[in-house]
Amino acid sequence: MKLLFPIALWKHRELWWRLTEREVLGRYRGSALGIGWSLITPLAMLAVYTFVFSQVFKARWGGLEQAGPLGFAINLFAGLIVFNFFSECAIKATSLVVSNPNYVKKVIFPLDILAPVSIGSAGFHAISSLAILAIFEFIAFRGIPTSVIWLPLVWIPLVLACLALSWLLASLGVFLRDIGQLISVFVNMLMFLSPIFFPLSALPTAWQPWLGLNPLAAVIEQTRNVLIEGEAPSIHYLLIGCGSGILICEFAHRFFERSKKAFADVL
Repeated sequence: MKLLFPIALWKHRELWWRLTEREVLGRYRGSALGIGWSLITPLAMLAVYTFVFSQVFKARWGGLEQAGPLGFAINLFAGLIVFNFFSECAIKATSLVVSNPNYVKKVIFPLDILAPVSIGSAGFHAISSLAILAIFEFIAFRGIPTSVIWLPLVWIPLVLACLALSWLLASLGVFLRDIGQLISVFVNMLMFLSPIFFPLSALPTAWQPWLGLNPLAAVIEQTRNVLIEGEAPSIHYLLIGCGSGILICEFAHRFFERSKKAFADVL
């Protein structure tokens, strides 16, 4: 089977870059601090989590007692970065086509590029959060593990899954307007069903396989391994994640291409 989605992405790579840049800058246009908010927001989040969990709940992350109050916040924040990337992509996906009717009706425009633009925008905010995390990790642990170089590979399955989900939800969002509300509820539930506020190992053994069915669980655990624990990622995770990610992306792209023929009639 010939893979079509990489060809489409490469063909419109320059348009993707320009639209992603416009999406990021447009979000902060008119504000006094501009793009500086992309750093201030995660910094404020990390400060709040550090105070609440270390001073109010007196929480500690097993094995990181030497990091003091920052230990728990750093692990929690690493999980939140993954989840925030996913949630931003999923929530925006349902309105990608609906919110751009002019692209459907009046101009010849590659609609399939809207999903990668959303991914690029979410990726920018994730990178900003990772920069803040790296600073606090350096303060807490007096250094950053060299295993951080594995992070791009660890995130490939996440990016592919979010891209596929964006194409599917963008198509369904045109025909089923209630899906936006459904996804918002689902994302809120998923936040507490993912190992963000706790490590997967903290659960009773009987429950770990069930929580492991959540695709975000593996990404969060592997992200913590390379960012904080200093461990290399699981080869099994990389092979299964990348392989399945490519397949679902190809399916989702083909589904979007077939569905878009009816977009103009519905909108």
